Amino acid sequence: MSEATSTRGAAAGRILEATSACIVQKGAADVSLQDVAEAAGVSKALIHYHFHDKGELLARLVEWLRVGLVARQATALSGVSGSAALDALWQWLSDELERGDLRALLDLALVQGEAVQAAVRVTAAERREAATQVITELCEALALTPRVPAPLIGDAFVAFVDGLALDRVVEPERNARISFDVFWLAMLSLTD
Repeated sequence: MSEATSTRGAAAGRILEATSACIVQKGAADVSLQDVAEAAGVSKALIHYHFHDKGELLARLVEWLRVGLVARQATALSGVSGSAALDALWQWLSDELERGDLRALLDLALVQGEAVQAAVRVTAAERREAATQVITELCEALALTPRVPAPLIGDAFVAFVDGLALDRVVEPERNARISFDVFWLAMLSLTD
């Protein structure tokens, strides 16, 4: 990769990071390209160089957030066995809640526009698939067999995670670990 390509990629990454931070702070509907430019320390012209318009920026942000989230989730249980698996999964979720990407993704799901909605649909499907994989790995680590299909538990897990991300906005001081533990006690009752 040439230095110019690397610089362009770094600028686009800074713009995406700034856009995500602005969305978490203000909401997708209220974020302007000027807000993003100021947060990223770039000009609006540079944003337009990388992204045709706000719709393309938001669609690419959904993709960028999805790739990071799914990759981090895929490694959440790497090298972990037995009862440490639930703690490792909690650590992944705690980190994600702190990062704010889930909150940004949920807000972006409400944005109108075909490009953004197409990216949201792909993201939803990949998140469900990744959750199913984590459920399968968790059951293997705990030597359990699900009595219901893993994809169904995976869907419940995604909904739970999204609920915690939204709850973080409403009640930031609430101890999400308690909710996590209760959720998993209920989910593990669906296994043998």
